[in-house]
Amino acid sequence: MAHVPLRTCVGCRERAAKAELLRLVVAAGGSVRTDPSGSRQGRGAYVHRRRSCVEAALSPGRLARELRTGLDEHGAATLRTEIEGELDR
Repeated sequence: MAHVPLRTCVGCRERAAKAELLRLVVAAGGSVRTDPSGSRQGRGAYVHRRRSCVEAALSPGRLARELRTGLDEHGAATLRTEIEGELDR
C-alpha cells in the first residue's frame, strides 16, 4: 500500500490527503500566493478548495499565524482572488 501524505487544512483543521488541498506559500517579498503544483519553495499552508475553509483561513490572523508572516488587507484581497480561481478546479 502506497504512502499518502496528509496535511491539515488551515480553515477547518481537518486532515486530508495533500492532493485534495490547495497549497498557499510565502513568496519572495513576503506575499502569500497559491501554489497549485505544490512544488514552490517557501513556507506553506494548506486549505480545502471549499469556500467555508477559505473564509476561515482568511479570517484575521489565522493564515498569517500559520505562515509566520504578515497579511495586510491588500494582500488578503489579492490572495482571495487567486484562490477563487482555484475553487472551480
